[in-house]
Amino acid sequence: MPTPAVLPVPFFRVQQPGPAARPLPAGLSRTAAFYLYASIIVFFLAGSSAPTSLYGTYQARWGFSPVTVTVVFGVYALAVLVALLVFGRLSDHLGRRPVLLIATLVQAFTMLLFATAQGVDTLIAARVVQGLSTGAAAGAVGAGLLDLDRAKGAVANAVGPMLGTATGALASGLMVTYLPAPTILVYAVLGAIFVAQAIGLRAVRESTTPRPGALATLRPRFNLPAQSRAAMALAVPALVAAWSLVGFYGSLGPALVRYLLRSNSAAPGGLVLAVLAASGALAVMVSHRRSPRFMTLVGATTLMAGVAITLVAISRASATVLFIGAVVAGAGFGNTFQGAIRSVILPAPASERAGVLSVLYVVAYLAMGSPAVLAGLGVVHGGGLLPTARTYGLAVIALAAVALIGTLLRRPVESNGHRISN
Repeated sequence: MPTPAVLPVPFFRVQQPGPAARPLPAGLSRTAAFYLYASIIVFFLAGSSAPTSLYGTYQARWGFSPVTVTVVFGVYALAVLVALLVFGRLSDHLGRRPVLLIATLVQAFTMLLFATAQGVDTLIAARVVQGLSTGAAAGAVGAGLLDLDRAKGAVANAVGPMLGTATGALASGLMVTYLPAPTILVYAVLGAIFVAQAIGLRAVRESTTPRPGALATLRPRFNLPAQSRAAMALAVPALVAAWSLVGFYGSLGPALVRYLLRSNSAAPGGLVLAVLAASGALAVMVSHRRSPRFMTLVGATTLMAGVAITLVAISRASATVLFIGAVVAGAGFGNTFQGAIRSVILPAPASERAGVLSVLYVVAYLAMGSPAVLAGLGVVHGGGLLPTARTYGLAVIALAAVALIGTLLRRPVESNGHRISN
């Protein structure tokens, strides 16, 4: 599957000044460590979206059905969920660096699995391993960036995942179309990058103070600090709407593009996901100074409009309109997700930041993976690609409407004495 836009960590502004940044011991400079962490976000997500453009090649080579594509999509999301529940809080106790070092080495191994895959079984196994390492790294890298530079870390966390998703989907599509051995080359390039990142991490000094209790964090727990629970209840509809959209474009988008263009080329299929992610990143950069409530309201409205345009594209058999819908829907995704996640992360204590992010990602990946698998079943055993896409799109619009109504009904509140800037 593609793994979309995925893991944006909250972009928030707090009016109270935070504590002074703790200087790192000798090793990579704080700036170099920051950009290394940011590159991990970008390339982990690039690696997760890279297979998107290759599914047509794999289907032609191994002869599997659309259901298999969505199963591959779904097992990745399930593996991320497991890792988030088991390892999500680990870096709050063990430290950011060791968790990221192991996750990066596992990512390099995953690229080897992809490059040598000879059938669906290996492809699924690679997606499972990839999901486990991504889930383990998600909270650690996001919290690590904020440890190093709170302002720039918020920017990197907001934009990096979407930039990575766009880059991976587009680059793999171009490689499939124009370069030899695409099912090996794209993974070889990414594998080399992950090895280089692991080497760089050896020179990074820990940005947080390790504390006891690491083993206890491995016991799966779906828990939030009391300060974030009310916000989480209000944020769930927005999270589900945003990530169901990602599942829609990730599982059905490439097939829709190929159908509307009457083409088997891989590049346009990857491009639709790249457009969605790039639009989301741009939207966050434009509106990041606004309040979470404002972002959620604008995002949910834009998301509904984008999916509606996509449904019009299906009715008119227009690939051009489909891409316009992806641009609009991507902006809605970026704003909706960031608005929801910022409202939850702001009240959380800094010492529990990675754990809170992991809980948010659990909700997000459930919303992304489950509908995508059902969509695959609908394509094969239901009415086919177009009716399934219409049903899925209408469901996403309904979810966004629930998020919009819930946000309109709730009153803005201050948390922990901190005010979110408007």
